[in-house]
Amino acid sequence: MKHPLISVVVPVYQEEGNLPAFLAALTPVLGGLTEDYEIIFCMDPGEDRTESLILEARESDRRVKLLKFSRRFGQPFAVLAGMEYSSGDAVVVMDVDMQDPPELIRAMVEKWREGWDVVYAQRRLREGENWIRKTASRIGYLLIDKVADIKIPRNVGEFRLMSRRVVDEVNRLRECHGFLRGLVSFVGFRQTAVIFDRPARNAGHTKYNPLFGSLRVGFNGIFCFSNYALTLSTLAGFLAALGAFGLALAAFVMKVCGFPFPMGDATIIILILFLGGVQLITVGILGEYVGRIYEEAKGRPKFIVDKAAGFDPVPRRSAD
Repeated sequence: MKHPLISVVVPVYQEEGNLPAFLAALTPVLGGLTEDYEIIFCMDPGEDRTESLILEARESDRRVKLLKFSRRFGQPFAVLAGMEYSSGDAVVVMDVDMQDPPELIRAMVEKWREGWDVVYAQRRLREGENWIRKTASRIGYLLIDKVADIKIPRNVGEFRLMSRRVVDEVNRLRECHGFLRGLVSFVGFRQTAVIFDRPARNAGHTKYNPLFGSLRVGFNGIFCFSNYALTLSTLAGFLAALGAFGLALAAFVMKVCGFPFPMGDATIIILILFLGGVQLITVGILGEYVGRIYEEAKGRPKFIVDKAAGFDPVPRRSAD
């Protein structure tokens, strides 16, 4: 069986309002590039008509395929599942809500044919997003850029094209956090950007929490690709100890010279609060790393497929 030239991986969860417009916009773009393509919808089970709309589209176009999971695993693992099941020479990951413009795929494919292995869409403007999400995103990218051991581009989401060798290398990685931006940056190869203005959602509302979702992404970027937080907690401990030592020395000198210590019992309270805060921060940072080690050690599958339409062989669990 001939492998398709392009695979498009689309994570979906209760997106019946966006599917028709998305397919109407995407199909002509792909048809203008090649007839050998596949569209893989990776679906967390929901309560709307998303599944039936995908299967209806498949009846008229067998290049439309479906992966349905046994429960909600979340967008990051849905993307990894689609990459694992994809077979194209190039794989495009994008959202269904039309915030990732399908026409941008033409520029991505052109860059890929020039020899680039990864072509990521870099946002210049972000329409339709509130200030909370924009601020959290800006702070997250800044922190990741400063502390991560690898270079993760700013203002970049999952919307990107990857060559087959990049996809195969990402599939080989056993990490369970699903932070695609970091994984692709870790794999390396030649990477470039196409700049675009991100529009607002076509319909419905995002299932992504604007604050805690961004924090989760930021934590994955920091804790999974850097030991900087451990170094920072160690430095904070040394500074706290040095401050306490300096305060004790000052108290001793003042006692010898016959001067009363000016701060009284408040000093004890301040020191206890300060040192307690440093300890809690340090324990929390250690907990983040230990928790990720625990998740990796369990070796659970990243996703479990309940139904696969359009794939051969039969559905399987992801690699441990």
